Order: sequence, then C-alpha cells, then structure tokens
Amino acid sequence: MNIVIVEDELPAYKRLTKLLQDVVPAAKIVAHLDSIQTCKEWFATHPLPNLVFMDIHLADGSAFDLLKQVKIECPLIFTTAYDQYAMEAFKTASIDYLLKPVKSADLEGALKKLKNFKEIFGNEDKSQPEQSPPQIAEYKKRFLVRFGEHIKTVSVTDIAYCYSENKATFARTFEGRNYPMDYNLDALEHMLDPQDFFRINRQYLISLKSIEEMRTYTKARVIVKLNPTVKEQPVVSSERAADFKNWLAGEYK
Repeated sequence: MNIVIVEDELPAYKRLTKLLQDVVPAAKIVAHLDSIQTCKEWFATHPLPNLVFMDIHLADGSAFDLLKQVKIECPLIFTTAYDQYAMEAFKTASIDYLLKPVKSADLEGALKKLKNFKEIFGNEDKSQPEQSPPQIAEYKKRFLVRFGEHIKTVSVTDIAYCYSENKATFARTFEGRNYPMDYNLDALEHMLDPQDFFRINRQYLISLKSIEEMRTYTKARVIVKLNPTVKEQPVVSSERAADFKNWLAGEYK
C-alpha cells in the first residue's frame, strides 16, 4: 500500500509514520508533503497513492482549499486536533476523521473501514490503472527563493546540496551561497531528479556533482566530502548505504 502523508508538523508526521509501521508493516510512505504548494506539485507529477492521510491546517492554507485546487481521486483520512471540521471532511472522499494525537486503535479502525469499502465497492485501484501509459515524472528545474527583501530564482543545476539546520532547510550552490528553501528535505527528495540527487541521511540531500571524495566508515557506511565544503563531513546513514552505492553506479529508483 502506497501512502502519502500531508502534515506540516514534523512530530505528528513521525508519530503517524511509526503507527503505520506498527499497524501496516507493508505500507510504504511515498511522500511527506507539508503545504498546498508541495501537494499541487507532487500530485501533478506522480501517480495516485492508495491512501492519503491529510492534516486540515497546513502551512499555507487548509486541506479544503487544497481539494478545491487539486483533484485527488483516492481515499482520504483526515487528521486534525480539531473536531469542528468533521462534517465538511465527510463531504469529500474521506474514509475517516482522526483526532490528534492519533491513537493506534483509531488508526486500525480507519484502515478497517478502507478495507470494507474496497470489498463492498470492488477492488478497483485508480492509483494503478491497468492500461494507462506510464507517466514520466517531471522534476523541478528551478526554485524561487526569498532572502530579506530580495527574490531570486535558483536553477537546480546550480545546487550542490540541500541541508537542514535548526529546523530550517537551505540550498547551497556550487558558488558557496546559501538560500532558504520553502520546502523540507522530505518534499525536496520527491521534487529533485533521483538520477542527480540522493538523500544520504536526515540532514543532507546531495547532488552527484557535489561529491569530491568518499571513504569507507564503520559498518559499511561512507563519509562524503562535499564541494563546497561543510564543517563536518556528512556520513551516509547505514540504512541508506546500499542504495547510495547503487545510486553511484547509476542504479536508482
């Protein structure tokens, strides 16, 4: 089951992800989106998932504003700290309405509802059409960045790596300039071409061209020397090490 989580609060996202891992171990989180803008871009370039968990209050508007702009033809489960939106939520394709903090029993009940709906109305899965031509993903070519009173476009080809620091996300260019980004690393990972960029750990999403040197580390991990340089050379996390080596060899997903 492919799942998209639309949530702008990182602790809530992590909690829901952990619950899903416990309740549905086979589930795959294919995207973490945190705003209307990132949702519009992701759903325009990716096939529909099997299920979307959607927070109602997002960074740049409400989920209902999003659903007026983007046609999401797959089951939705709303998650929110407020109960006054329940009636409006059930006017959409919502399967359930879960109050935060989401509890394991409530999550299991919502997923059981989804299973029952599929059994009643058939197992048609719009996220995986049988006879539709394959979609070619369109990745970002440039970003609009704001710093102070200035606005600038930054080409993806100029970005050496993106990194998180003090709960903010930045892009660093090959010229050594840092620009604040409107998207977190989870969102950027789906917006940048995986042929050119790889998420080596929680803090860094790097361009292949930014790698100046690599050397082995403990437990088959790899230390990466980046250009432009960073204070502490990042280490590829152990769970990503095998995929990283495949990516270096041109075998990316």
